[in-house]
Amino acid sequence: MYREWAPDSRLAGRVACVWSNEATSVMTQLVVPDGCVDLIWGPKGTLVAGPDTGPKSVRMTPGNRYTGIRFRPGAVGELFGVPLDRLRDLRVPLSDLGPFAELAELEPLTAQAEPEPSSGPAGVRRPEPFSDVVQRALAVRLRAAPGPDPAAPAIAEALRAGRSVREVAWDLGFGERQFLRRSLRSFGYGPKVLQRVVRFQRALRLARRGVTAAEVAAVSGYADQAHMANEVRRLAGVPLSRLLDQPGGGTT
Repeated sequence: MYREWAPDSRLAGRVACVWSNEATSVMTQLVVPDGCVDLIWGPKGTLVAGPDTGPKSVRMTPGNRYTGIRFRPGAVGELFGVPLDRLRDLRVPLSDLGPFAELAELEPLTAQAEPEPSSGPAGVRRPEPFSDVVQRALAVRLRAAPGPDPAAPAIAEALRAGRSVREVAWDLGFGERQFLRRSLRSFGYGPKVLQRVVRFQRALRLARRGVTAAEVAAVSGYADQAHMANEVRRLAGVPLSRLLDQPGGGTT
């Protein structure tokens, strides 16, 4: 069962959500590109999930439990001490990333924690107890590490809104090479790949709201419905209809 919560207010500008995913039966979790980077505690230890450019499948058996902190696109900065494009399409043990490896020591706390959300307003589920410890440690590390490119949110939002790569570069005053360098540093891949990913995620959100496929394609900036179908298959490996019941980002 997949669940997610809003992050601590100290992290809200950099972190999209705190999440957990626990298998109650044998299952294969499909993970699709979302422009995000995740810090994950799971059966294989503490991992950093770099920005994906294609689908990944994770085999889960009953009792397997993953818990993560998902960073907003472009919000990681230099937190992990390595260029973000070196983490692209990878799952890297946190212990291999020296400047941030101390958080791996919190793994036993996550393994022992039970999914008992603390009390809160009716209908609002709060993060699990361990996540407060992790988020405090993360907030300290974020303050110490070089922050993200201030232009990153504008880049992601403009491409998500359907602007072309050329238009965004022009509007922000970037040359082609400069735009590529800043995109690689902020998102882990170039602006054209970023455009495909954020456009795909926008289409997925609209489809989940019940918008028709033809309208989704038009609003999301695809040339037509066939173009959208082809792009979704390239990024997710399955048709858009197969993704509609996929919970959240589902990153593991």
